[in-house]
Amino acid sequence: MELENLRLEAYDNSRIYKEKMKAMHDRNIRRRQFRAGDLVLLYNSRLRLMPEKLRSRWESSYRVEKAEPYGVYHLRHPSSPNIFKVNGHRLKLYHREKMKSNKEVEVFLLEDEPEGEEI
Repeated sequence: MELENLRLEAYDNSRIYKEKMKAMHDRNIRRRQFRAGDLVLLYNSRLRLMPEKLRSRWESSYRVEKAEPYGVYHLRHPSSPNIFKVNGHRLKLYHREKMKSNKEVEVFLLEDEPEGEEI
């Protein structure tokens, strides 16, 4: 009987610990909300097989076509008609740089060092 009580108490303690850890974990999760038409970057978790260490794990911009409850998003790549579903935890908002069409570039030409003069 005493062994059974100790076992039940251990189960209760384990359940309480798991509930506290889940609550703490859920508090630290940042919820991301995207709307249809937003441009997002997709995290590629399978890049570990690639030898290039410095390659970015975020793939080029995708357009959100539809947002479903519980963080499911339908994405489309601009060059493809296919739509696929992705979990919202693998996305982040894409902030593209706005370029001016009449941007001027200033060019400086470097001249060779004059012969005979040493610095």
